[in-house]
Amino acid sequence: MNVIKKTIQLSDGRTIEIETGKLAKQADGSVVVKMGKTMLLAAVTCAKEAKEDVDFMPLQVEYKEKYAAAGRYPGGFMKREGRPSDYEILVARLIDRALRPLFPEKFHAEVFVTVNLISADGIDMPDALAGLAASAALAVSDIPFEGPISEVRVARIDGKFCINPTFEQLNNADMDIMVAATYENIMMVEGEMKEVSEADMLEAIKFAHTEIKKHCLVQKELEKEVGKEIKREYCHETDDEAVEKAAWEYCYDRCYAIAKSGSDKHTRTDQFEALHQEFLETIPEEEREEKAIMVARYFNAIEKKAMRRMILDEGIRLDGRKSDEVRPIWCEVDYLPGAHGSAIFTRGETQSLTTVTLGTKDDMKERDEVLTQGTDQFVLHYNFPPFSTGEAKASRGVSRREVGHGNLAWRALKEVVPVGEENPYAVRIVSDILESNGSSSMATVCAGSLALMDCGVKITKPVSGIAMGLISDTESDKYAILSDILGDEDHLGDMDFKVAGTKDGITATQMDIKVDGLSYEVLEKALEQARQGRAHILNEMLKTISEPRAEYKPHVPRIIQIVVPGEFIGAIIGKGGEVIQDIQKQTDTSITITESKNDKGEPIGLVDIFGVDKEKMDAALDRIKAIIAVPEVGEIYKGKVVSIVEFGAFIEILPGKDGLLHISEMDWGKTEKVEDLFKLGDEVEVKLIEIDPKTNKLRLSRRALLEKPEGYVEPVRRPRPSGPRPHGGHSGGGERSERKGGFRKDFNKGKK
Repeated sequence: MNVIKKTIQLSDGRTIEIETGKLAKQADGSVVVKMGKTMLLAAVTCAKEAKEDVDFMPLQVEYKEKYAAAGRYPGGFMKREGRPSDYEILVARLIDRALRPLFPEKFHAEVFVTVNLISADGIDMPDALAGLAASAALAVSDIPFEGPISEVRVARIDGKFCINPTFEQLNNADMDIMVAATYENIMMVEGEMKEVSEADMLEAIKFAHTEIKKHCLVQKELEKEVGKEIKREYCHETDDEAVEKAAWEYCYDRCYAIAKSGSDKHTRTDQFEALHQEFLETIPEEEREEKAIMVARYFNAIEKKAMRRMILDEGIRLDGRKSDEVRPIWCEVDYLPGAHGSAIFTRGETQSLTTVTLGTKDDMKERDEVLTQGTDQFVLHYNFPPFSTGEAKASRGVSRREVGHGNLAWRALKEVVPVGEENPYAVRIVSDILESNGSSSMATVCAGSLALMDCGVKITKPVSGIAMGLISDTESDKYAILSDILGDEDHLGDMDFKVAGTKDGITATQMDIKVDGLSYEVLEKALEQARQGRAHILNEMLKTISEPRAEYKPHVPRIIQIVVPGEFIGAIIGKGGEVIQDIQKQTDTSITITESKNDKGEPIGLVDIFGVDKEKMDAALDRIKAIIAVPEVGEIYKGKVVSIVEFGAFIEILPGKDGLLHISEMDWGKTEKVEDLFKLGDEVEVKLIEIDPKTNKLRLSRRALLEKPEGYVEPVRRPRPSGPRPHGGHSGGGERSERKGGFRKDFNKGKK
């Protein structure tokens, strides 16, 4: 066993260790990356040959966190890891987007990258190491790859940048971004921020790249030591120079004309496809099928070249706009009368119909992942049905793309959505993309802001978003930064850079770069142009609605929130939940209780009453207040007779709290039998006249509320005998003896 280890030293003294040659040796390449007690196993495999008729890079990346890594049992009936969580999908996408552009253009063999979390202690964040692990596994294999790369997380904490912060450190950060890069170039950026400036974001990217360069050098050393500097040979594309020359001569000028026509997306697509088929038919019929894939590849290259030259040489885009021009925008709110909040945001041929729904704490999203557990008060779901692009096919579940785009929009908006004590509601945004031609995720951000304000959610500031593109030519050093890119400009361009934020700063970003050599100068200009574009879009949005509605709509459920002492939580819930369930059933409300502590560290309960009918909500509130009420001497209560005994009646004055109404306290005159005045279930007004300091038993009086009869004389009590009491029997008669034998002795016996 030839085990090789390499170490990367971080600036704060921590180390990252890369080990190969011990685990998963039958894979084409495998490594274990370790930081503290966090360990990732990355394995890569590659098919020997490309499948027939495959003219793209079939890369598949999987990231999986094992519950055993953190000493936890998986949930669910099967008690084993199931389908990937949203978090695992997002990490896999981070790896994929950094690796994919670096496979050779003509390499089409299937490549599988698997990264597993195999050990964790909840201190270091494994997702920051996943890209490094995947790249290192490729480095020790013979799979053609134009890397290495690494990914790091950059956080700004108390004004200082930190590489790969711990979970605890990240809680205090105002910037959290993932950066992937080769030694020379930035490849991918994604993250969230608390309204930071473009300059600060650029500084964070530079800081990350400095660290990544060290990671790349160590991987190069590892590659050399393993002996994998020379990668496997491949031949996955066949070429025909004559056909290629004929395609360029026949199609280029006509492609250029179609691109310059300014037609809409579908018309342009149909025209390109017609030209493609027209040229294909110029090939002899017996060769046509064989050379169809080759022709498609050449035509795509011609189409790409024509569009790029048109933009670089003439400054003309596919739809006729200037490079910094945003497509026409129209917005509408309150479009769906049944929703709590709704908005339509349309920019060119991209449209989002977005809704906001408010719910209770029971509606919050439960997270039970390997290293993170808890609830999310604010969630956002993004749907991209096939009809949004005119495709005739069925929807089949939620795609990885939908998860990724939804997460980006969620990150953009989460900074402005109030949570915790500021907002008792669970908030759900759903964006349905109805049309798509460029940056539907940023349309979701804009529509989400509008819908939140339409609902009446008191967001701190509205958020807008824009997608930027880049067309560059290394030979001539020409480049063009494009605002609000079309789908074709994304597909045929060199960069997809999404930026979202308020008027005061960036809240989220996602950048994918497809070319080598993007300078920081170009990146800085792109950020500034994005800022101007965001400001324009925001101004258009604010023409529709400029601030959150003062009140929620009438059909929006309301929440009443009260704080109760911790000792009463059990009483409100009741045995097996019977009390709280009865309150909910009788009042048609939803009630949640959250245990917490006050400023003094004392246990308290936060009780939320959720309902539509105010009277019913007030009724539920009254019942809860009655449960937590503390009886006070001198107070008058309207109670119910719950038990009758020879010496009196027990009256329930508050839920679960009853006291003795002694027969002598029922009336000014003598009462012979309790049944002469009361029967079970009768309601009676009583006054609390005593709380026994030792037993907390309650003594009640009815006669104290009745007018004293004229001439009434209080009976003379028999004096207490002097000297010691005799053993056994009663100590005399009279009222005192009666009280001793009745009230004191029989108090508990009479209670039900």
